[in-house]
Amino acid sequence: MSKKRPATEEGPSQEFRQILLDKRASALAGLGAKAERLAKADRIRDEDQAQHSLEEAVSLRLNGHEYQQLRQIQEALDRLQLGEYGVCLACEEAIPAKRLHALPWAKYCVKCQEKIADGYVEESTETHAAE
Repeated sequence: MSKKRPATEEGPSQEFRQILLDKRASALAGLGAKAERLAKADRIRDEDQAQHSLEEAVSLRLNGHEYQQLRQIQEALDRLQLGEYGVCLACEEAIPAKRLHALPWAKYCVKCQEKIADGYVEESTETHAAE
């Protein structure tokens, strides 16, 4: 039995929706600024090429993390719309509000996340959208 909660337009779900939208806007702005900076890069002198290559590699790695975070935020917004936000995808128990405030895109409660991190349980790759 799934412990889904209906999506409402007020209360805690609206608060978390706004938090997620703010985080998404911030991540998109960060990615846009980095892309714009890379696009404006001029010809680099040979002696500066190594430093530039390192900076570009670090920037691309950070972009990868930001894209992953952006994907997690969008998945959380999808769960919110489906009424599944704040419910652990593994045990289907409610995720404490304190955890959601710290990590608004959390898919798992702390116990299940620890089991996943320790390798006791595999992470769910579905978002339960088909249920």
